[in-house]
Amino acid sequence: MVKNLTDQNFEKETGTGVTLTDFWATWCPPCRMQGPVVEEIAKEYDGRVKVNKMDVDANQETPLKFGIMSIPTLIVKKDGQVVEKLVGLHRKDQLEQVLNRYAN
Repeated sequence: MVKNLTDQNFEKETGTGVTLTDFWATWCPPCRMQGPVVEEIAKEYDGRVKVNKMDVDANQETPLKFGIMSIPTLIVKKDGQVVEKLVGLHRKDQLEQVLNRYAN
């Protein structure tokens, strides 16, 4: 399941374990293409990776904090620390390759 995050709960929700957060916006065509891939990843990595989305229009503090200038941007955190930052549209196999480095 993909959880929608806000500026208020981002740190709490991504502070432990391996997390993948998709920073996106409704008006962004590549973001809409990335969405179904992120949904598939959430199903396949259930129990190993917490998968989240954050609307950058509704939440501006967190994207600013992480220097997100282009969307989609995907951030992978492990135990609260950013370990990967992927800018642009990514295929499922590319995301799997990255997540397999951190997910047990």
